[in-house]
Amino acid sequence: MIRLVVLALVAVGSYFFGPFGNNAEINEDREKMIQNAVFGVLEQAHFDPKELDDDLSAQVFDEFLASIDGRKRFLLAEDITQFEPYKLELDDQAQAGSLEFFDLANATLETRIDEVEVIYKEILSKPFDLKIDESYEFDPEKKDFPKDLAERNDRWRKSLKYEVLARLEDKLENQENGDTEEEEVKTFEELEIEAREAILENYDDWYDRFQKIRRSDRFEAYINSFAHLFDPHTDYYNPKEKQDFDMDMSGKLEGIGARLRTEGDLTKVVSIVPGGPAWKGKELEVDDAIVKVTQEGEEGVDVLGMRIDDVVSMIRGKKGTVVVLTVQKSDGTKVDVEIERDVVEIGASKAKSALMSLDGAADNIGYIHLPKFYSSFEGPDGVSCAADIAKELDKLKENNVNGIILDLRSNGGGSLRDVVDMTGLFIEDGPIVQVKPRDRMPYVYKDEDSSVKYDGPVIVMMNSFSASASEILAAALQDYERAVIVGAQSFGKGTVQRFIDLDRAVRGNDEFKPLGEVKITMQKFYRVNGGSTQQRGVSPDIEFVDRYTHIEVGEREYDHSMEWSQIAGLTYDQEVYKVKDLDKLRQRSIARMAKDKQFKLIDEQSKLLKTNRDVSEYDLSFDKFNDYLDARDAEQERFDEVMKDSITDLKVWNMEQDLLAVFDDESGQAKNEDWIKGLSKDIYIKETLAIMADMIKGPAYTNLDQE
Repeated sequence: MIRLVVLALVAVGSYFFGPFGNNAEINEDREKMIQNAVFGVLEQAHFDPKELDDDLSAQVFDEFLASIDGRKRFLLAEDITQFEPYKLELDDQAQAGSLEFFDLANATLETRIDEVEVIYKEILSKPFDLKIDESYEFDPEKKDFPKDLAERNDRWRKSLKYEVLARLEDKLENQENGDTEEEEVKTFEELEIEAREAILENYDDWYDRFQKIRRSDRFEAYINSFAHLFDPHTDYYNPKEKQDFDMDMSGKLEGIGARLRTEGDLTKVVSIVPGGPAWKGKELEVDDAIVKVTQEGEEGVDVLGMRIDDVVSMIRGKKGTVVVLTVQKSDGTKVDVEIERDVVEIGASKAKSALMSLDGAADNIGYIHLPKFYSSFEGPDGVSCAADIAKELDKLKENNVNGIILDLRSNGGGSLRDVVDMTGLFIEDGPIVQVKPRDRMPYVYKDEDSSVKYDGPVIVMMNSFSASASEILAAALQDYERAVIVGAQSFGKGTVQRFIDLDRAVRGNDEFKPLGEVKITMQKFYRVNGGSTQQRGVSPDIEFVDRYTHIEVGEREYDHSMEWSQIAGLTYDQEVYKVKDLDKLRQRSIARMAKDKQFKLIDEQSKLLKTNRDVSEYDLSFDKFNDYLDARDAEQERFDEVMKDSITDLKVWNMEQDLLAVFDDESGQAKNEDWIKGLSKDIYIKETLAIMADMIKGPAYTNLDQE
């Protein structure tokens, strides 16, 4: 589970628990059937099955407690002592169809949650001492479960005090900047009261939502405590969750253009839909954690720990309305992102091209942006990304480009068939990727067409969020020495999941159905050279520093992620175009970036992000708290101008073949201008063009040492 220390804590546990009183009648026979069916599927179908033994039982024990009280603010040490006899018994209970530990843990938790309702109300009923010198540790791994009620109550006091401090600091800053509708200047004491009242209202709402949590949610958390030990992408889904899987703008999140998922207490951004409102604003980023949602003109609602359905319902809205998302960045900073909802055009996710040049270096270079590997069945027009890329290559060839840049940054993957076909556009026939099931020989996916759509120099751009199909294409072109791969080490997801319907796995017993489905890892991807893309991803030939250079991101950061492995390599070769003098290309690029002020700033920003990310303890006196925030904000300000201005010697323009479609309507023209403007500010594009110039003109070319 990827951890992120969140500064504004409201819902303080996972959404998998709550009082029993409002649950429907418990059907333990159905739960036991689901439990047996899930374990049967895991044993028979998972790529790397685990032994259901005492070691796994101990891990499930810890995993389940983390899912129901990960921040250790409900359960006491004496509760854990009461649970300990079950720690090595969960495998036996699972095989016997028993839910004894699950029932005990949830009954105990119910009592503790009821106690907390009284605690937070009492604490927030009177002012905090904001002068006392004390601190609060947010990282649960650095502390044990509270030893008694007094210690637990004090944790709540400190946590709530932090939230009041954060809210108070915002109110003081807004009043000082005149960013408030209040005409009357309020005293510190009055603002402190308002801050406490707002936090109390949020917690009352949070507790009301807690009361509506179903027993089934907690049961699913228990089942997934087993499933997640196999690997982080294996999950049990109840019937409704399966319908909600793959939430994109055509479904749950229409209105802002972002795809979300739950990680523990957090609702995190998985991807941004190109062309959508969030994409246009450029402020919301992948891996941002949404901690508060505010409707225009209303008080914000803290959503930490909230069910994702509820978060989504607040984010959605009519076109033209405004929603403000308070997001926690990876470095711990909190930012308000204002987004005007709009209709998201899925077509904006399709491949598109432009022409580029870098004065004194690269002239007339083709650029293709592919946001995702979409399949033909995804759209009513029946197109596929491979077919679209072929069309873009034809247009670029008509413009006599001297090289092509394929931008796969933040492309999370998609259609396997399309990535095979697309890779074949650049090479002669040959193997592209190996897909290996459990205990069977790998399938080899090949390009069967010996024709080559484009035979000139190619550069593929990647970053830490390029995954799956993106990694397959980049790995194949790298192994064939067909392209230079630039950017950051990719995400490293080298596994394949399939859904298995439990109704089909269980014969009869129709009175208990539907039982749900299991998303299970059944295969792994391997490069043509035999190495897996799992965890390691694709290492770029030329590495670019970015905001994540100094922190670990990607598949390797997930708990229980499957290991990298290797199988036999294949015979492969192509004579279309081979990259030459890669070491010299790399040395020249490193020298250029070392002189570039923006690359230096980005490197410093990445180091600061790591430093801030490692901070987990915060002072709770107002003066120290305020000084810390001021210092952090001041440090961040120097990075505000990175990639804000157009690069003078970088030129980007549309092909004539695209102009009619671009200027067909005012909306299309505005979107295109925004896209072109964004590319013209991109220092990574500039350096990629410089590398392309070196490829075309040879490493002896020396007129590229630009400041």
